This record gives sequence, structure tokens and C-alpha cells, in this order.
Amino acid sequence: MEFDNAFEVPLAPAAAWTVLMDIRRVAPCMPGAALTEIIDPQHFRGKIAVRLGPVALAFAGRVQFEDVDEANHSARVKAQGSDDKGRGSANAVATFRIEPADIGSRVLIHTDLMLSGAVAQYGRGVGMIQSTAAQIIGQFAANLRAQLELQPDVVAAPPIVPAAAPPASAAPAPPQVAAAAAAPLRPPEPPSLPPPAKPISGLTLAGRVIWSKLVALFAGRRH
Repeated sequence: MEFDNAFEVPLAPAAAWTVLMDIRRVAPCMPGAALTEIIDPQHFRGKIAVRLGPVALAFAGRVQFEDVDEANHSARVKAQGSDDKGRGSANAVATFRIEPADIGSRVLIHTDLMLSGAVAQYGRGVGMIQSTAAQIIGQFAANLRAQLELQPDVVAAPPIVPAAAPPASAAPAPPQVAAAAAAPLRPPEPPSLPPPAKPISGLTLAGRVIWSKLVALFAGRRH
């Protein structure tokens, strides 16, 4: 099944690209997700917990970036995972691109998802899958925006420029100043990452799915 999602972030496209390609930073923003291993800059292992209706599922697997186009701010992500209780597997290919928006940038995502085994029965309703994906993407975007507000220097820290050497005719500096100047420069401490986002609860998701269906039903009757 295929579906589309989008979200916005208050960053210019180039800055948004830098943030979204930093897997260490964005993984904790995904509800129920955890990064478990970085194999290389484009291959990772992780796990994610998700609910389809009343059923709680937990997938562990691999994620890889493909067709990374930095100039056009687009990439494809392939994810393969198996449920930890042996109830099936999920394979997804998501293509995303970043374009300018009033707030800064808009991220457009097209996902092609395939479920197999018992999990395919849990997610047989396309509407439920789409609603689940929309809720996950929405919470991911909210978590990412909150992180950017707490860490406005997330994209790039100002470079450390060593002080120019004093002219030869200058008077010698006091011992304390000379010692401080001789000390090696230390890079700024990296900002701490937020804890992994909690999975969306089954009751909350079910309520939102039902509400969206009711809204669609009444909208259809008005027409």
C-alpha cells in the first residue's frame, strides 16, 4: 500500500536537510523508535513499537539510505523489520524531499509499505495504516520542532577561531593569561539528545481514527 505524508519545520531547506540526515538526532523524535546500531553513515539497525488498532507490535531490523541527492534535498529510505514475537514482517520504502515553505521548509514523504504474516491481517484496513502513519509523522514533527526550540544551535555551532598572535613588540602577558592561551582549544560539548519518544497509545490512536472517519462521513452527507 502507498500513502503520502508531509510536515513542516522552521528551518531553511539546507538546514532542514542537515538535521534530517543526522540519524542520531532524529531517531529519538520518532514515536516508539530506538537506534540500536550505526553500521556506517548510510546503514543502521533499530527497532520501533507501533499499534495497529488494539494490537501492539514491535519490529527490529535495518534501515538504509539510498539515492541521496544533497543538491535537491531528497533521498530514499528502505526499512526492513520483523516482529519480535514472530507474527510477521514489514518492508517499507519511503522517498522524501524538502522544499521551501512559509514557515521554513516542508518535508514531503511518499511511502510504499508491505506487510506479511499475521501483521498483514492486523493492518488489512488501509485507512487504519494511513491514520497510524499520519499520527506517527505528526508526533515526529512536533518532537522535532520542540527539539529545535530547545537547541537553536542544533544545525551548526560557530567555528572556533584561535586568537591572533600578539606582535613581537608587545609586552609579555601575565602568567595566568599566558597559561590560558597555551591551553588547547576544546570543541563545544554536543547538545544532549532527548529521550526516545513514547509510542502513540492504542486508545488515543483508535479515538483519532474513529473521529476522522466520522468527519469524513458527515462531510460526504453534506455534499
